Amino acid sequence: MFGLRPLEMLIIVGVILLFFGPKRLPGLGNALGSAIRGFKKGISGQDEAAKQLPQGQPPADGSGGPQGRA
Repeated sequence: MFGLRPLEMLIIVGVILLFFGPKRLPGLGNALGSAIRGFKKGISGQDEAAKQLPQGQPPADGSGGPQGRA
């Protein structure tokens, strides 16, 4: 995983534990997990929206190409 050996990963976990403390780690894990889920949901939502556009129609945000640029 990321080219880290087990001892290096253990040291990183130890530093994180010292920095945040054992009481805050579950909350940080929950926040990180919900952020990742939200990111994945947003990415899949963009994919779904792109599939629903008719062919040849630019996106509604005006970034459809060089026509609108000065």
